[in-house]
Amino acid sequence: MSLHPPPTRSADDWWQSAVVYQVYVRSFADSDGDGVGDLAGIRSRLPYLRDLGVDALWLTPFYRSPMVDGGYDVADYRDVDPLFGTLADFDAMIGDAHALGLRIIVDLVPNHTSDAHPWFQAALASPPGSAERARYLFRDGRGEAGELPPNDWESIFGGPAWTRVPDGQWYLHLFDPAQPDLDWRHPEVRAEFEEILRFWLDRGVDGFRIDVAHGMIKAEGLPDVGFGRLTTGQPQIELLGRGQLPYFDQDEVHDIYRAWRPILDSYPGGRMAVAEAWAETPQRLARYVGPEELHQAFNFDFLDATWSADSFRKVVDTALAEAAIVGAPTTWVLSNHDKPRHVTRYGDGALGLRRARAAALLMLALPGAAYVYQGEELGLPEVLDLPDELRQDPAFPRTGQSRDGCRVPLPWSGDVPPYGFGPDGGAPAWLPAPVTWRALSVAAQTGRPESTLELYRTALRLRRELPATARVEWLATEPDVLAFRRVGTAGGPELVCVVNLGSTPVPTGGYGVPVVTSAALVDGDGDSPLLPVDAAGWFRQP
Repeated sequence: MSLHPPPTRSADDWWQSAVVYQVYVRSFADSDGDGVGDLAGIRSRLPYLRDLGVDALWLTPFYRSPMVDGGYDVADYRDVDPLFGTLADFDAMIGDAHALGLRIIVDLVPNHTSDAHPWFQAALASPPGSAERARYLFRDGRGEAGELPPNDWESIFGGPAWTRVPDGQWYLHLFDPAQPDLDWRHPEVRAEFEEILRFWLDRGVDGFRIDVAHGMIKAEGLPDVGFGRLTTGQPQIELLGRGQLPYFDQDEVHDIYRAWRPILDSYPGGRMAVAEAWAETPQRLARYVGPEELHQAFNFDFLDATWSADSFRKVVDTALAEAAIVGAPTTWVLSNHDKPRHVTRYGDGALGLRRARAAALLMLALPGAAYVYQGEELGLPEVLDLPDELRQDPAFPRTGQSRDGCRVPLPWSGDVPPYGFGPDGGAPAWLPAPVTWRALSVAAQTGRPESTLELYRTALRLRRELPATARVEWLATEPDVLAFRRVGTAGGPELVCVVNLGSTPVPTGGYGVPVVTSAALVDGDGDSPLLPVDAAGWFRQP
């Protein structure tokens, strides 16, 4: 029996059309004044998320951790790190969330543990060939004295993917040396994570986001990559494009999810799982989703689309076609905790914000589930000028690249940093917000119809009125304009979404009555108002 049963006002397939708000726990809200976000802080801001109009929260890791990689190095999967609170705080937060009609998705990190995990500490204290080491990927080195790594694999964070221990063996870590990879062919590893799933399901969680879902199985024999030295810092999809990697997207990984699905299905309320998976082709990515495996996989192609009608249309068409094959809706995402914020990716400043607002209406008009990264509803840009000594991304010392700029704590209110992130008189936030963010705070934007926050609130409210299932019908347009009709498969109001990605305003006559636009329509020569450049609008037939 769940400690906190999920909300019952929605069907078990709630996730198919949900808007999920990603909470980067360290940077959402600080309740105790230590400069770091926590579970009690999230609990205090739940009414804001309800009023924003989202359906669920995805929480980044809050488990016990040395925080080498922001909590993605887990030392205890069944407890809350004191930095974030206690299990009682988690129970209180999820109880309040469910009372408000919000569901909770938690991050699960199964590819690797922290080097502080008791299993890995036992492995270090045990000899080569021991049962303790068999849970991880320890191997003898190459060279006359084993002084060379076992193969040519490199870490996603830069540098070798192997670290040598004092007795001469090496262990694999696809990420930081403090994140040793588990051996998922070991039955004890599989049994442990099945129990971890049940632990959190029993506490009432509604779903899991599976970190590195494509990486848990490595090719037998751990062969060399074989196509030359990798460039550190490359996106995973670029690496996959050079050929299927021996440590990503192995066929055997699907056995894991086929074992997990019955566990999820055994709990009431539509418990679900979404994969952070990278694959060489959309067809291989689609294999992670289906009635016997996971419910969703992130559509990173949408996030990576360039600012052009052709790019977005190709991504949308491919995603919808693959979703139809597996019989599950796709997901849409514009930003997350690992990527520069899309305001900055689209040009930064006023240009980037205009495009980001238009992209939001495009994303929210598409059928399927949408994932909103905290702060995108405020139009936050990437913070590019953080002092190097404050950056905490473990990739930064090795590659010069940092994800800290999208993790700066949210501005809630006030005129000076940290903008209401914590209580008055508390410590400065763990990463500093720029002085320009005073105009982007929740308080500063609330009630201003032209603000990005009110645009999201309006769009999310209107989205709830649309049929949960729909198909996309493209409309004939100019080359730099996207226009489609969202048609409900079971009836209900239709919606036309138009996005102007060209260089001149476009007439809106024939699309219907505007219900929300990312920028104000302008007068044209005729009777039809014009949709400005880098803008989007939703229209309904009268």
